[in-house]
Amino acid sequence: MRRCVRGFTLIELMIVMALIVILAAIGLAMHANSQTRAREAVLKEDLFRLRDAIDQYYADKNQYPASLDALVSDKYLRAIPVDPFTQSADTWQTTMSESDPTNPSAQPGIYDVKSGSDRTAMDGSEYSSW
Repeated sequence: MRRCVRGFTLIELMIVMALIVILAAIGLAMHANSQTRAREAVLKEDLFRLRDAIDQYYADKNQYPASLDALVSDKYLRAIPVDPFTQSADTWQTTMSESDPTNPSAQPGIYDVKSGSDRTAMDGSEYSSW
């Protein structure tokens, strides 16, 4: 007589559990990569906006801003954006302009801005070099 056994064998349960673990690991890796890609996109947009505001400031006043706060006080930006990797608005690395030979009394100002993060991007470059 043949027994009527209901249920799953241990091997079948182990295979299903292994598949679930593999799929969860893939999902977790994809989630971490998507968060990093999103932060990189925010950093690129913030750098574009800061550099655009610096260029507009220079076009209007014929000198570079003395600090990033000058962009906010003169209404070129609403606020200094937060660096998505350092989580601070105070860690931006600024590059000062050279003094103008045609106007020696003008003070050098901020010519460029970069991220203050020391981390490496997904493409292998440093965020501080963007």
